[in-house]
Amino acid sequence: MKLLSTLMLGVAVGVVSPWAAAADNDMKDIRSESNRNEWQLVKNDASRSIKTYIKQTEDGKRIHFKIDATIDGSMEKVARVHFDVDNIKRWYWETMDSHMLKKVSDREYYYYMSYNAPVATPDRDAILHAVVDPYTPKKGFMEIKVNAVPDYMPPQPNLVRVQAQDITIRFTPVSRDKTHLEAEGFVDPGGMVPSWAMNFVQRNAPYSTMLGLQRMVSMSSYRDSDPSPFAITE
Repeated sequence: MKLLSTLMLGVAVGVVSPWAAAADNDMKDIRSESNRNEWQLVKNDASRSIKTYIKQTEDGKRIHFKIDATIDGSMEKVARVHFDVDNIKRWYWETMDSHMLKKVSDREYYYYMSYNAPVATPDRDAILHAVVDPYTPKKGFMEIKVNAVPDYMPPQPNLVRVQAQDITIRFTPVSRDKTHLEAEGFVDPGGMVPSWAMNFVQRNAPYSTMLGLQRMVSMSSYRDSDPSPFAITE
């Protein structure tokens, strides 16, 4: 979440000061109108069937998000895009690099991501551990659970390590060519991040990532007939 690792989301984005001011003003409006511990609808794109939500925390150190979307593509294609770790950087929010570190089994793997950060702040990177819960007819969905493991490898030069990330992504087949995607989680980007940057990422990263996911799923390179590196169904 750049969700969903996956729903793994980017933790920061380089934006100019007018965008920063607008993001900060938006968040002030939300805080003044509702309880910061409740989910607030941020994006409701009915034409693309994407809804995104945010939740504020007292310390402001974590980015909390939730996604409810319908993707035009089979569950198998949506899962394959997530499993294609080396190409996550092509669709996940402000991702500079993504690559596989270790495949433990067809249901578990570790991967690396790095992200663009705001001007005058260090870029971020994350070591992520993914566990796959395959689809069964009885259960009716498949899941990928992602969490950060910051000590898996030494810090990289000029990068701040993401300290916490916990995201669950659920894929439910709606029809042969449509998949209901639900993602919920949080990211602690570590280090110092300006409040306007945290606000801007929280409001925009989940939605932009879903647009990128839909674009990738539409590509002909992802075919249900190709072998999957990880379990999709039992």
